Amino acid sequence: MSLGRTFLDVRPLRTSPVYRRLLIGRTVSTLGGFMTMVTVMYQVWDMTHSSVWSGAVGLAQAVPMVGVGLFAGAWVDRADRRRVYLLATVGQAVCSLLLAVQGFTGHVPVPLVLALVAAQASFGAVGAPAAGVFVPRLLPRDQVAAGLALNQATGQSMMLLGPAVAGLVLGWWGIGVCYLLDALTFGLAFYGAYGLPPLPPEGEKSRPGLHGVLDGLRFLTGHRVVRGALLTDLAATVLAMPVSLFPLVNEERFGGDPRTLGLFLSAVAVGGVTTTAFSGPVTRLARPGPVMLCASGLWGVSLAVFGLTTSAWAGIGALVLAGAADAVAVLSRTTIVQTRTPDALLGRVTAAETIVGQAGPHLGNLRGGLAAGWSSGATALVMGGVMCVLAVTAVAATTPELRGGGGVGDPGDGPGADADAGSPSVSAVEGGGATAAVPGGP
Repeated sequence: MSLGRTFLDVRPLRTSPVYRRLLIGRTVSTLGGFMTMVTVMYQVWDMTHSSVWSGAVGLAQAVPMVGVGLFAGAWVDRADRRRVYLLATVGQAVCSLLLAVQGFTGHVPVPLVLALVAAQASFGAVGAPAAGVFVPRLLPRDQVAAGLALNQATGQSMMLLGPAVAGLVLGWWGIGVCYLLDALTFGLAFYGAYGLPPLPPEGEKSRPGLHGVLDGLRFLTGHRVVRGALLTDLAATVLAMPVSLFPLVNEERFGGDPRTLGLFLSAVAVGGVTTTAFSGPVTRLARPGPVMLCASGLWGVSLAVFGLTTSAWAGIGALVLAGAADAVAVLSRTTIVQTRTPDALLGRVTAAETIVGQAGPHLGNLRGGLAAGWSSGATALVMGGVMCVLAVTAVAATTPELRGGGGVGDPGDGPGADADAGSPSVSAVEGGGATAAVPGGP
């Protein structure tokens, strides 16, 4: 294999100028989003010095994602996804502007700040399922995994960069400027999506309201490959999420050194970013099912090893490996969902995937904390890792379609499957709506 094929596959950047512009806009707005996340936490703590209010920030972000997400997915599957995404982007920008205003003026009650955070999260819950159709509609099928890997790589990079930038801006200019910069980043996201072609659902539109939501859930429960992918993700996060255990394990094994704790938190991200940068062979392999199962199992094994080790450096190495496995598993899961779901259902399924991705880690951290309460941090880690491996093995044993590849067009799907899921890519668009076919191939 050539060295060029080892690195992140950048063919989508060359073949689709529309995707390239979209990626730049979303990357910058993701940077702003992480800046706002840090700024909200800082502001709420500075105003209250209460861990309860700080915890309420996460609640204000998570509840709209779950409550709005599924119904937003049904709406997205009835409308032009481009228009929905643009409206959601404008809504998020307005919320950031209002946060900036209250940041400059001061003396705003904490509940109002949280209400603005919840409103912004609600718009994000609308925009996420709309954005979920962009990659499979803009790129040839053989480049979908590469496009998703580029999205993941830029998102992880901004996750590392955003908090650091927020800290500098907060120290130099204060919270108002940080919120204002986030609002400006949405302008680039809007520009990136404005040149997209209209993206109405292909096939039968979603039924309105609860009926459309239930149709999406029926597809999820009936499509064995997509269902197996989401169950694998839940097994990895709910049973083995380690973050809530890091402070306790650090106290038990390494004397509570804050430098060690910081390295634990960074090691997972470093593993993810590094692996995504070398994801070319994974995205070209076109067998996301077995890759996801193996990576999810490796995630569990790595965390169990971390729980057993008494060496800080060996533990950090295990966490880097866990982060690498997690990045591959997430990329493979997303590839399965976006290539195996019919376009007419993709908004709802993407919304469900987003909810799983949001809720699973929170539940996993809660599980870890409860398990550590009656045992120890290390025991909770080892138990979680072992349970993850067993659950992933069970999914693999009961879903031969997932073991067989899980790629586009594989046989053996359950009810509601569509052999042409991830339909032929929409033409790339240059400027004011003119279309030109997206080239395929390497």
